[in-house]
This record gives sequence, C-alpha cells and structure tokens, in this order.
Amino acid sequence: MKMPNSDQSFVPEQKITDYLLNDTHLTGKDKAKFFKKFGFNVADVTTFKDALVQHSIDREIEHEDATGFGAKYKLTCEIQTPDERNPCIVTIWIIETGQDAPKLITAYPN
Repeated sequence: MKMPNSDQSFVPEQKITDYLLNDTHLTGKDKAKFFKKFGFNVADVTTFKDALVQHSIDREIEHEDATGFGAKYKLTCEIQTPDERNPCIVTIWIIETGQDAPKLITAYPN
C-alpha cells in the first residue's frame, strides 16, 4: 500500500541543509557522507528534495505507526540519485494530526 497523499509530500529545505547533507552535524554527518557519495549536494538542494518526494510516491509502506502527533510511515528501497547508482534507503514520514501532507522526518541508508 502507498502512503496517503504522497503526491503532497513535503521536505523542509532545512532538513537537507542542516541535517541530511551537513558534514558537521553530530548525528547527520554520516548520512551526509552517504548521500554525497551518490551525487547529492547542498548547492543543489532541489534535486535531493525531488528525489525524496519521488521516493515517497514510488515506495510501498513498510511500516505504519499511530503516534500522539499523527501517523508515521516507513518507506524502504531505491532512491533516484544523480550518479544513477540508486541505493536502497529508508525514509520516515509523518502526516501530522489535522494535516494532509506527509512531511519528511528523516532518511538514512538501509
């Protein structure tokens, strides 16, 4: 089953610049190293955002959780990358209570 409203998925730019592609972030630096290895970079945030949104549209739900903040979804497998090696990753999304659009929480290598 696909995540509801995945065509409305939202990736905050700061999630990419301050975390997923930040070489100095305490917990994000290893993710930054991984994603940069496949051609993503801070100079072109839009490419990474678009790939993450497409991941949310293409992938089936692996796990769903009801939380006090809304419904969380775990999606797994290939992401389209600039170098076309397309590794398998995990993305976690939330549809917050009272909202319709999924918002990216995190992404990491599978």
